[in-house]
Amino acid sequence: MSNNANDVVIVGHARTPFDKFGGVCRSIPSAKLAEWTIRELLKRTGLEAEVIDDVNLGMCLLLEAGTQTDIIARQALLRAGLRAETLSNNIDRACCSSTTALQQSWKNLVLGEAEVSIALGVENMSNVPLYLPPKARWEGSRLGNMKLTDLLYDLGIPGFGVLAVDAGEVALEYGISREMQDEWAARSHKLYCAAADKGYLAEEIFALEIPAGKGKPPVIFDKDASPRPDVSVEAMAKLPTIYGSPTVTPGNAPGLSTGAAGLVVTTRKKAAELGLEPMATVLKVVSHAIDPRLIAVVPAPTIQKALKIVDLTLDDMKTIEINEAFAAMPLVSTKILGEGDEVTIEKLRNKTNIDGGAIALGHPVGASGLRITMHLMNILRRQGGGYGVAAICGGLAQGDAVILKVD
Repeated sequence: MSNNANDVVIVGHARTPFDKFGGVCRSIPSAKLAEWTIRELLKRTGLEAEVIDDVNLGMCLLLEAGTQTDIIARQALLRAGLRAETLSNNIDRACCSSTTALQQSWKNLVLGEAEVSIALGVENMSNVPLYLPPKARWEGSRLGNMKLTDLLYDLGIPGFGVLAVDAGEVALEYGISREMQDEWAARSHKLYCAAADKGYLAEEIFALEIPAGKGKPPVIFDKDASPRPDVSVEAMAKLPTIYGSPTVTPGNAPGLSTGAAGLVVTTRKKAAELGLEPMATVLKVVSHAIDPRLIAVVPAPTIQKALKIVDLTLDDMKTIEINEAFAAMPLVSTKILGEGDEVTIEKLRNKTNIDGGAIALGHPVGASGLRITMHLMNILRRQGGGYGVAAICGGLAQGDAVILKVD
C-alpha cells in the first residue's frame, strides 16, 4: 500500500503506568489522569494547544465519571490548557472504548472535520464508588439503613451473565483448558518482564507525581505495578476459580486496574506541515459485534473483518496484539483464526502478545485498547516496519481491531 497525503498517521503516543487495585493512584479522578496524558502528548510532540481540534475519550465505568459530573473529555482538555473551542466526545463501548475513540478521530480526519486529533482512554477502577440503586428507597425500606451495591464485584451485566463465566465456558467449548489458560498467563508475566528489562516499554510510559499529603514529597509512579517475574504455572494451578467460572481465576485474568493512554493522530500532509515524523499509519479501525455470550470469540471475526476491508491477510501481519481480558481471549481467537490447523495456530500464538499483555500489566478497561495499539506500533518499529493488528473484546461481545502499517 502506497502512502498518500490523506493517510491518518500517529505522531505522538503516551500512557501512564498501569496501577493495581487500591494502589497509589486509587484516589486520582479519571479526568485528572486524562489531563496529565494530554499534557504529556503536547510535551512529546511539541505541539501548541491551539493546534488540537478535538479530543475523543473512551471510558467504560461511567459510575466513576459520575463522581466528577461526567464530561471527562471536556474537563480534561480544558484543564490541560487546550482551547475552549476544542471539541470533545466521551465514548462508552466497554473495553473497546478507547479504540472506538481512535476510530472517531480517524473518521473526523478522513472527513476533514479535524486536522489534528487526540484519542484517549482512561479508567480508574479503584475509584468506582459503591452505590444505591436509583429506586432503592421505594423498592426496599422507605426509611432506615440500606445495603450498597458494588459494580465491580462480579463484573456481570444484568440479564446477560458474568463475563468470567461466559469466557470460561466458551473456552472449554473451543477445547481451551484451564491448564492452557494458566500457561498463557504465566507466559504473559514472563514476556512482559523480559520486555521491560530490555527497555521496550520506556518509550510509552511517562512518570506520574502522586500527591502524598501536606508536607510530604509526591510519590513518583513510573512503572506498571502488577507484573510478577516469579509467577509459575504450578502456582497458577492452585488458585480457585471466580464467580462460578469453570476456568477463570485471579491468575489467568488481569486485575482491576487504573491508567490512561493517548495518541495524537493527523493526516500525513498535516504532519509534514507541522514538522512531525509519522510513527505509523492507521489503515483502519473496525468494529464488530456478535452473540453477547461469545466475548472470548469476538476478537477473531473482528480481525477477519478488518483484514478483508484493507485487503490484507494474517500472513501479512508481522505481529498481533489481542487484549488479555482473560487468557481465554487470545487462545480462543487464535484457534479460530488458525481454522483448527495446529501448525497455523502455533504460528499465530508465537507472534501474539510477544511482550506479554494485560494479565501481567493490568487492564484499566477504558484505556487498554490504545495501550495495545501503541505497543503494536512500537513492536513494528523495532522489527523494522510492516503490518500489524491489535484487537480487543468488549462487554456483550463487541470487538474492535486496529490495522497499523509502519514504514
